[in-house]
Amino acid sequence: MPDTNVLGDPLEPCSTDPTTGFERDGCCGTHPGDRGRHELCAVMTEDFLAFSKARGNDLTTPRPELQFPGLEPGDRWCLCLGRWIEALDATREQRLPETTVPSVVLEATNEAVLDTVELTTLEAHAYDA
Repeated sequence: MPDTNVLGDPLEPCSTDPTTGFERDGCCGTHPGDRGRHELCAVMTEDFLAFSKARGNDLTTPRPELQFPGLEPGDRWCLCLGRWIEALDATREQRLPETTVPSVVLEATNEAVLDTVELTTLEAHAYDA
């Protein structure tokens, strides 16, 4: 059975350049072995990449051994749900720039995230292509 996005439609690919997803298949699917829950498709921002690096997760440095090219602002990536929530909370609590929370591509974000984040919150941060 194919995965569904947060809008109730078939899950669309997040990115194939760079290729994202827990299984590097371009999609933010759910997988039993994915403890990080790479289910939220987000568009990277300079502020988020700096935030993530400061929190110990450098997303800008390539790691070929992990099939990870390193990310730049504008890239789409299946983020760990917890990191996105952490950025959201930090933006509210520490008054960080709004761009610290990367925009969400709703059509490519797995419906599984709705067990943790309300659709209205995701919609408030939706990517407007």
